[in-house]
Amino acid sequence: MTAGRSNGRSGGRPTLEEVAARAGVGRGTVSRVINGSPRVSEATRAAVEAAVAELGYVPNTAARALAANRTDAIALVVPEPETRFFTEPYFSDILSGIGAALGPTDLQLLLTFADGARERRRLAQYLAAHRVDGVLLVSVHADDPLPDLLSQLEIPAVISGRRSEDEPLASVDTDNYSGARAAVTHLLERGRTTIATISGRLDVYGAQRRLDGYRSALGDAGRPPEDSLVAAGDFTEEGGRQAMRLLLDRHPELDAVFACSDVMAAGALRVLREAGRRIPEDVALVGFDDSAVARLMDPPLTSVRQPTAAMGRAMTEALLAEIAEGRPASSRLRRPRQVVLNTELVVRASS
Repeated sequence: MTAGRSNGRSGGRPTLEEVAARAGVGRGTVSRVINGSPRVSEATRAAVEAAVAELGYVPNTAARALAANRTDAIALVVPEPETRFFTEPYFSDILSGIGAALGPTDLQLLLTFADGARERRRLAQYLAAHRVDGVLLVSVHADDPLPDLLSQLEIPAVISGRRSEDEPLASVDTDNYSGARAAVTHLLERGRTTIATISGRLDVYGAQRRLDGYRSALGDAGRPPEDSLVAAGDFTEEGGRQAMRLLLDRHPELDAVFACSDVMAAGALRVLREAGRRIPEDVALVGFDDSAVARLMDPPLTSVRQPTAAMGRAMTEALLAEIAEGRPASSRLRRPRQVVLNTELVVRASS
């Protein structure tokens, strides 16, 4: 027998019963101490903790989770192609915030992509088996069936960005409207007169709000916005290039562009350069996100900073609260958690 092991065991993993015997308490008391219950005296807690240390007891987290009807896992669901997730800074920043919030917990994070009908069916089967305690859902489009699926399955869920003003799920978003207004107001204050915008996909509520902010700033300045100065993008660099070519064809005299993402601004910059336009002398350029892309562009890009990592952290904290309260993804008995984070315009050489 190994020195210091006087419990009479011949080896193997120490049990909860052996900890209880060593501490001189009941099995239920040991369980309460291990699970952090306040209904234990300090003396008893100290005795149990000493027994745990002496025996080298390690709680069986899988058994604890099963007993509590928990999996100790949450899923990050991304209804986008994997290539976009791994190339755009927005997603890596979100993931960083999620990781920071999960750090102090014992929860596992599962990453899954649901870009097509087949992937969604497979995900639905997985979630229906209740293999996770909750879901974080990012990059949601208006027609995406996943949020409704989560409601039907009564799985706690938080999404990044509302789908509408009346979003029934818990959500974390940035103030897209005010951020866009600040960007366009900045361009107006710099004396720009023909300000175009490259919007994101308009089936995304956040993209709609950025377009609303653009139009509002122009309207308040006595310049009714023209539809021909709006070109739809898709938050990709190629989408930014295509939209910029269209805008130059329509308005070769334009002297400013507000791109609703830094990645699209990078695509627009390339097209402007190919057309012989100097940045910012001929055309001022502003993006949205304030990602690493903005800081590495030449010239560095003026951009609306949204606290993306903070969004990931806030989403995770909201989901942990939903799980702790036993709330399903959608409940008519209470208002959903709605968190809106502020944006900030970061001015650089591109404007």
